[in-house]
Amino acid sequence: MAPRSPAQAAQTRQRIIEATSALLTEGGPEALSTRAICAAAGVQPPTIYRLFGDKQGLIDAVAAHGMEVYLAGRPEPDAEADPIEALRLGWDEHVGFGLANAALYVVVFGTPRSHRPSPTARATVAPLAARIHNIAQAGKLRVSEHLAAEMVFASGCGTVLTLLATPEDERDLTLSDAAREAVLAAITVGTPRPIQPGIASTAIALRAMLDTTDALTSEESALLRAWLTRIAQTG
Repeated sequence: MAPRSPAQAAQTRQRIIEATSALLTEGGPEALSTRAICAAAGVQPPTIYRLFGDKQGLIDAVAAHGMEVYLAGRPEPDAEADPIEALRLGWDEHVGFGLANAALYVVVFGTPRSHRPSPTARATVAPLAARIHNIAQAGKLRVSEHLAAEMVFASGCGTVLTLLATPEDERDLTLSDAAREAVLAAITVGTPRPIQPGIASTAIALRAMLDTTDALTSEESALLRAWLTRIAQTG
């Protein structure tokens, strides 16, 4: 039965969004069949098409709802803070959100859309652009604001999706730090925060050269490689 008033339609729409969000959280994108959504929300398929246009319209609405909740909970950058540090914080918040909300993140940022970009994904560029603009105003931006925002957006999304594709117990979260600092070094002027202390860099270089020497037995080489890997990861 069609809703009898705009208020009823809004309530039904919200109920469908919440039911779909729950399915997404529990079962991932594969759980979002029209039949499952209708059963969870207690509606018939025509209601989805009437309120959202099609299933993709519903998924876009679910993504928008999830990101609105996330963005509403993010604190505004401190106007007195170093703008580069504010961007670092924003990157870390974005990665943390992605790892904590894997299914939603994949729908928003990891689903190919050849016909048009995800409106929710592109909406997240606005707060990022504001942080980039603050860096530009401080005279610390090396490239154009548009290019800087695109670089941070692409690198941040790629980092989260790469981590999500890795089994949780095998994830190396230093990947996020390294990617963040590499992008910051590319888009800002000044000396970036160092990622690898000297001993870690030395360990990485020595590990890369182990295969060029036959001074060690295979067992000794394997042991040394393990030690060097540990040093490189902990600095």
